[in-house]
Amino acid sequence: MSQPAAAPEGLRRRADGTLACWWGEGHDDYEAYHDTEWGMPVTDDVRLYEKMCLEGFQSGLSWLTILRKRENFQTAFCGFDFEAVACFGDADVERLLGDAGIVRHRGKIEATINNARAALDTIEAHGSLAAFFWSFEPAQQDRPATIDYRTLASMPSTPESTALSKALRKQGWRFVGPTTCYALMQASGIVNDHLEGCHRRPVIEAARAALIRPT
Repeated sequence: MSQPAAAPEGLRRRADGTLACWWGEGHDDYEAYHDTEWGMPVTDDVRLYEKMCLEGFQSGLSWLTILRKRENFQTAFCGFDFEAVACFGDADVERLLGDAGIVRHRGKIEATINNARAALDTIEAHGSLAAFFWSFEPAQQDRPATIDYRTLASMPSTPESTALSKALRKQGWRFVGPTTCYALMQASGIVNDHLEGCHRRPVIEAARAALIRPT
């Protein structure tokens, strides 16, 4: 019996022959996130705020840690309702620092509260977070012709994510560096960085093609 062809670099072949991005393998949490959420276009302001906050909390940690604590984060931060989080005060910071279910990092907790207030200012200035974030979507001609493992590894950030980071900081956001902003763009479908050959890439492409961009 012939052996199945080796998967291209950066892809993993599952038992059923399906190809998937390497990072979405090895843990059920990763596989579910890869197969159902990562890269799907997001235009809901609350979900965009949540994703940005979680990307900020992930800095210096594994994404698996954040995924496994996600429900705890949602409970701790009122479902990431930024209008509610914007009202948090010093007592809430101390409460959250005592919550073992989340990442107890004072700077990241305070940034999450700060960013809720900044989100309200951003919405006042631009209409919605979705309109603001999606305005940094790169033009197709500015994207690499092929998204393969080596290409993806070479761009932890992009000119667009750098511009988004600068614009967010100007709006008062914190913990929103270019790499964090690019992770947000990948997770929210503002770009499609599933690798060529991954079974999810055409699904995301179809969703992006059908999307009416927020304005």
